[in-house]
Amino acid sequence: MTAMDLTRARRIDEVTWELGTEYAPGMIVPVRFLADELLVGQIGTDRSLEQLINVAMLPGITRFAIGMPDLHEGYGFPVGGVAATLTPDGVISPGGIGFDINCGVRLLATNLELARITPWLETFVHELSRAIPTGYGRHGRLVLERHQLERVLLEGAGYVVRELGLGVPADLTRCEGSGQLPDAEPAGVSARARERGEDQLGTLGGGNHFIEVQRVVQLYDEPAARAFGLFKGQLTVLIHTGSRGLGHQVCLDHLGVMDRVSGSYGFTPPDRQLACVPFGSPEGRSYFGAMCAAANFAFANRQLLTHRVRQVLGRILGPHFPHPVASTVYDVAHNTAKLESHGGRLVCVHRKGATRALGPSGFELPDVYRGVGQPVFIPGSMGTASYVLVGTDESAELSFSSCCHGAGRALSRTAAKHQVQGHVLRKELEARGIVVRCPSNLELAEEAPAAYKDIDRVVEVVARAGIARKVARLEPVGVLKG
Repeated sequence: MTAMDLTRARRIDEVTWELGTEYAPGMIVPVRFLADELLVGQIGTDRSLEQLINVAMLPGITRFAIGMPDLHEGYGFPVGGVAATLTPDGVISPGGIGFDINCGVRLLATNLELARITPWLETFVHELSRAIPTGYGRHGRLVLERHQLERVLLEGAGYVVRELGLGVPADLTRCEGSGQLPDAEPAGVSARARERGEDQLGTLGGGNHFIEVQRVVQLYDEPAARAFGLFKGQLTVLIHTGSRGLGHQVCLDHLGVMDRVSGSYGFTPPDRQLACVPFGSPEGRSYFGAMCAAANFAFANRQLLTHRVRQVLGRILGPHFPHPVASTVYDVAHNTAKLESHGGRLVCVHRKGATRALGPSGFELPDVYRGVGQPVFIPGSMGTASYVLVGTDESAELSFSSCCHGAGRALSRTAAKHQVQGHVLRKELEARGIVVRCPSNLELAEEAPAAYKDIDRVVEVVARAGIARKVARLEPVGVLKG
């Protein structure tokens, strides 16, 4: 954001900025974004703020369009953008969800201290890389029959736990929505999308997807940490992946439909990437049902990866430690649209690269976290810290109960590859004691720490904004990437 633009922004508090509807013709609601002075400058280096202004022009949008401190340019919506539209006449836009539907994060907490398992750490990470297919287009070891895929699309993680026996009931109770979006309509999932997904369950994918082995290095809120099952020095595993090729194809299919028909509903979006239709329209309902089905596939994917992690944990560490356990702390989705009540009205909340951050009295909280709040995960890049936070009740008013999903890119993938040499980065990480498993140095360079904003600064803005409180800081000791 340039200095000239800043003169037109109203500073609501120390980290909240607002551009009123007079900023650009067509804005229906104001734009808000969360940033300190340095992050404001970084936001201004790409089109993310311009994209958020376009979002503020969508029919049916209510209150404001808001950008998280990890805000950066995306497809249509900026990544880190949140917007709510009134149902049934307000629009739904695939650009506000993204191609990787329900890309999300699951944290597993073991009953082991890192210091005790260090002699087996490299073997543990290596065996994870052998057990879990990584990279674009990779296939899993589980090929679903047609009726099984249908059940996954309808039931999500619950099918994997209850019918395939790959997990425990506690995995579901500590998972957003119990690992299922109930409005799934598999009929909207094309044959091509099903073909792409039928053998990808239990795979990690490429890009910024990862499995990270970590150590809890600091606690900020000990009561919340105890509720989440976290302690200092603990070995944890963070899983970040989504709906793979199936979700990508669902987005692609429905974007094409909306691009053709959106004009018939009397609205021409300011950016073609914001193709949209009324939520209650046949096309809107079809996309929403298919999006929910793809989200269920992603929940099931992370559940199967959880099972694989536990298998490796038992095989490598079981002979040395009695009953090693990796319990699900929580599984939280980003890149979704959800029907929620805000301000007494039913709205469709688009979270593009953003997650929920329910407070202690929030809806859909599992019983174990009532009175505590929902775990919120903000991963850094490999080589930097990740954070566990807890949502606040104030987030409902401040951000539609939303928080950021990561540090946010400061460099595009192309720019990162030009500035960082993957083999050099690999050596630097290994010199710091971080075990790295990534088949491609180019892929490694794309996700270098230098390509991302300062995670500590991003998290500090989240805390100062009041949408979540810091609970624990985690640092990587092993990284598995596609």
